[in-house]
Amino acid sequence: MAERRERERLRQVDAAMAAHPTLPREAVVKEDLLRGGVAFSAAALELAAAGKRKAYFIFSFDLVPLADMAGREHWSAPEEIWLEGGPWGFRPTVVSVRLNPNSPYRVEVDEGRAVLRLEGEMLCEVKLPPTPAYYTRALANGKRVNEIAPTIEWGYLIYLTVFRICQYFGKSEECQFCDINENYRQQVQAGRPYTGVKSVEEILEALAIIAETGAETRAYTITGGSITSQLKGQREAEFYAQYAAAIEQRFPGRWIGKMVTQALPKEEARRFKNAGIQIYHPNYEVWDAELFRQICPGKARYVGREEWHQRILDAAEIFGPAYVIPNFVGGIEMAQPYGFRTVEEAIASTAAGLRFFMSHGVAPRFTTWCPEPLTPLGQANPQGAPLEYHLRLLETWRDTHAHYGLPTPPGYGDPGAGRAVFSVSSFMDVIAPDAPLPPAPNGPGSAAQAAPATVRN
Repeated sequence: MAERRERERLRQVDAAMAAHPTLPREAVVKEDLLRGGVAFSAAALELAAAGKRKAYFIFSFDLVPLADMAGREHWSAPEEIWLEGGPWGFRPTVVSVRLNPNSPYRVEVDEGRAVLRLEGEMLCEVKLPPTPAYYTRALANGKRVNEIAPTIEWGYLIYLTVFRICQYFGKSEECQFCDINENYRQQVQAGRPYTGVKSVEEILEALAIIAETGAETRAYTITGGSITSQLKGQREAEFYAQYAAAIEQRFPGRWIGKMVTQALPKEEARRFKNAGIQIYHPNYEVWDAELFRQICPGKARYVGREEWHQRILDAAEIFGPAYVIPNFVGGIEMAQPYGFRTVEEAIASTAAGLRFFMSHGVAPRFTTWCPEPLTPLGQANPQGAPLEYHLRLLETWRDTHAHYGLPTPPGYGDPGAGRAVFSVSSFMDVIAPDAPLPPAPNGPGSAAQAAPATVRN
């Protein structure tokens, strides 16, 4: 009986692979890691500390608060891990690290190399991200590049969180799954350098250092918290567009420019295009009307669900449908007390949203929900959504995308198992590696290559 309990998660994963044979087995493990987190042995943390460490670039993406990490994992853990080889013959798979000291998945050191074990069973080897040359450099003001312009997706994407707080404050306004404000507080309390509002000058200086090192970064994302009134005398579109304009003026065509903000009115979204942004991510979070109201109360009150969706379609007229890629959080559809009770109901709802957008040529992507404990939904749902939901979601997204004959979403690198570098869900892992690319965007910001080659050697 003890042996059965000890290997229960391993059997569940093995059964899930058998039940979903059209999904890459690497994606099954990746989704399980993303929804439930991973632990590290002391030796593995010591090994990881020599490489690129977790930057907490916007959210915590952890299943325990920093204050509860007895091993101080948050100071040494890597940003991502690369899974490969092992008894299951994994193809290269990049996974965002979501810390959970209690996870049955554990990175350990075996004869000097890192490996991933599930309930003690070796699954695969683990590569840890090396520290980029630019990470150790400092700006003139003493701030390090990795605090101002960290990279994710194995070096593909520069993540520029220029405003680390959201103006949707409190339970009556904050999205119930989001810990951006709580994460800011805990990082500052932990003593991590964590700039609340990054200046344009800091961003440009950090990017200049990255550019001069010859790093194979291929895209940047400008993002931050929602601005419901003003920040430094500017409305949301004006505030965020200034960063894009400065980057594109200084480094024209050097990177693919991406912008993550609220769904803004058409003429405000046009500011981003005129500034040189190629890809717009007006994230809609969850499809169901009642769940949107309950889970995203601030967005529901300030903008409204129907208006939000209309703004997404309006943006497609500006950027081109393939270049509007709204994100939703895969799994919160099942979060209690508001969510659906069964996987079938949740998938049916999300599928309706996918059909709505994809029928207009807009392909949403998703982040696998991490039930962060400093959020209301994380506290109420510490186990997150079932693995079965996440696997059904992958199948539904893949099949709907193929049904409408849509191209590979641009700005994410190469698609396909063993090639994809997007690390916070497996949607790129399940796209056929020979899927068509979208036409190059027109107008300002179109000089950069729309779908560059992988960063892997």
